[in-house]
Amino acid sequence: MISRLAASLSRIGAVALFLLQVLAACGPALLRPRLIVQQVYNTGARSLVIIMLCGLFVGMVLGLQGYDLLARFGSESALGVAATLGLLKELGPVVTALLFAGRAGTALTSEIGLMRATDQLTAMQMMAVDPLQRVIAPRFLGGIIAMPLLAAVFNIIGIYGAQLVGVSLMGVDQGTFWSQMQGAVALHDVNEGIVKSAAFGVICSLLAVYEGYNAEPTAAGVGLATTRTVVASSVMTLVVDYMLTAAFLKV
Repeated sequence: MISRLAASLSRIGAVALFLLQVLAACGPALLRPRLIVQQVYNTGARSLVIIMLCGLFVGMVLGLQGYDLLARFGSESALGVAATLGLLKELGPVVTALLFAGRAGTALTSEIGLMRATDQLTAMQMMAVDPLQRVIAPRFLGGIIAMPLLAAVFNIIGIYGAQLVGVSLMGVDQGTFWSQMQGAVALHDVNEGIVKSAAFGVICSLLAVYEGYNAEPTAAGVGLATTRTVVASSVMTLVVDYMLTAAFLKV
């Protein structure tokens, strides 16, 4: 038990030190915006299909469940408020982060792990090229930038899905749906979702590049690193989501 605790603390310390190294490499990496834009495309644009599809169905399910719950209290007209707040503050950032970890995070880990296994990172060091500046930092920054954008797309499609079900299937008045939503949703609700999605972007991107950079240079090592990325990113996303939610409720 003590050895496992020591190993966990050692791993947390290693990730923290790696974060400091990546942050130090982000400055020089910003001088190469083309690399960052390419990574935003790889992690963000290539994840749009799954984000939009999941956002639509999550919004539709939220519309069904929300209507069923509100109908018990005679408050069906508040469906737009309930669906929008649920998406902006919780479901949008969290589900996007989980999908990001499963799609883009695993891709980052396997790509960097393969570079480690084929000695590409070692070759860069021999040519006086810092892998942290050339490989790790652009992917880290690209994930941080892509996550809030993906969460915004998820929220927009999710609200449309909730409106589609609530208005078309359940008979909620369309004007009431949008007017109550606009009147009840405040700027701090939107800001909470933005802060959460940015924090999840840091977590998922950091864990993905860390696991790939420190993967064992074997096929099994790369596969294990990919698995650890999904598990650690999912768990940390939910833990940090609780912490941020508690912090926003106290503000």
